[in-house]
Parts: sequence; C-alpha cells; structure tokens
Amino acid sequence: MSSSSAAPPAKPPMRDALVAAAFRLFVERGYEQTTVDDIVALAGVGRRSFFRYFPSKEDVVFPDHEGCLADMTAFLAAGDPQCEPVRRVCDAARLVLRMYAENPAFSVQRYRLTKQVPGLRAYELSVVWRYERALAEYLRGRYAGRPDGTLRADVIAAAVVAAHNNALRSWLRSDGRSDADETVGHALGYVQDAFGTGPAAPAGPAPGGAPAALFGGPVEHPDDVVVLVSRRDAPLWRVVQEIETAFGRT
Repeated sequence: MSSSSAAPPAKPPMRDALVAAAFRLFVERGYEQTTVDDIVALAGVGRRSFFRYFPSKEDVVFPDHEGCLADMTAFLAAGDPQCEPVRRVCDAARLVLRMYAENPAFSVQRYRLTKQVPGLRAYELSVVWRYERALAEYLRGRYAGRPDGTLRADVIAAAVVAAHNNALRSWLRSDGRSDADETVGHALGYVQDAFGTGPAAPAGPAPGGAPAALFGGPVEHPDDVVVLVSRRDAPLWRVVQEIETAFGRT
C-alpha cells in the first residue's frame, strides 16, 4: 500500500500576508516603531511588492475600505428608481457593517490600534468622509429639483454615517461579542424614522427631550397620507415646520 503525504497548506495571498505581518509587528513593536521595511522583511517580499498593494503604511491598516466603498457605490447605482431613498442608504451602510463583521478579531484589533495612534484616527476620518460623500451624491440625485434637496441629502447622509458609526463603535467596544446587526439596525432605525417615507427597522423609543419625529417626507402623490408624531411639549412652530417640510413647502 502506498502512502502519500498531505499537501502543505496554501500560503495566503501576498496582500493578506502583508496585512498579517503588519499587524503582528504593530502589536509587538507599536505602530510608530514599525517601518515598511520591517513589514516586508517579515512577509518575505520586497518593498516594491508592498507599494503595489498599499500606497502608504496607513493604507495597510485599512485594507478593505476601497473595495467596500466600490461595493457601496455600485449598490446605490443599482437601486430601483422607485425605492425609498433613505432606506436605500441605510441598507448601503449595512455593507460597511458586513465588512467589519466578517472578521471581528481583525476589526477589534484595528479599532484598538486606531484609538492609540492620532494619525490613524485622522486617516480613518478621511475614509468616513468618502462614505458620507457617496451617500450624499446618491441622495442628491434622488432629491434633485425638490426644495432644499441638496441640504436634505447632505443632512441625511451625515445622519446615516453618524448612526452607523455610533453603533459600530459600541459593537467594537464589546470586542465583537454583541449582535452587530441588531445594534446597527437599531441606530439606523432612528434615521429611517426621522427622514424616511416608509416603515423603519425596529428602534427603541426616543430619549427624553428628543425633537418631533416625522414619519413621512415630501409628498409625491396627492393621495399620500402624512402622519406627524410629536412630543406634547414641542413648540408649535416646530410642528408647523415639520408639516410644511412634509408637503415640500419649505
């Protein structure tokens, strides 16, 4: 009977090997103390190979955002023109969540590293701004020609990013052990309730002192029904303003 040896495990792709080597060194030595030369030496490749995949050392910390941003942009572009725009951008934000949730250990490790290095926090803010810009550009197209369409698009995009990031940080602080979908869905529900024209994902009650929440938006058909839910102590001018906004009369 002949015997055969098991095949050796496949090596990770070079890009993944560079990321793994970088984070191993960041943990052992610290981010500032690790150079690109250190990373390529551990990964067993040359400097040219590093810069083929990553323009800078900062980029190796965020290796998946470019692909995720491309996926988000394509997702928005592929949307049915009749789909509710706020729900669409909330669903687009969940693509970012999925990216983080696919590898919780790496996401938590990156979160801890980013908290420690001011330069990485600044880099991360630039990445977040690109996501927000993609959402805003989609919404501007959907609200084109409406009163305050650009303002509405920018405000909603900023709200989606803020809600998503607040929930994402909560999940990361739990070391990835809490339910990411439930946490982010709860946060995005506030955005959907405030700005959307369709039913939102379940969300808890608004905290005390929260302004009126509008279930509805600019009316597109004369038979539409707009329901305004307001706190009893909300000022009358605020209620009137919300009604005018819903009917596109601002």
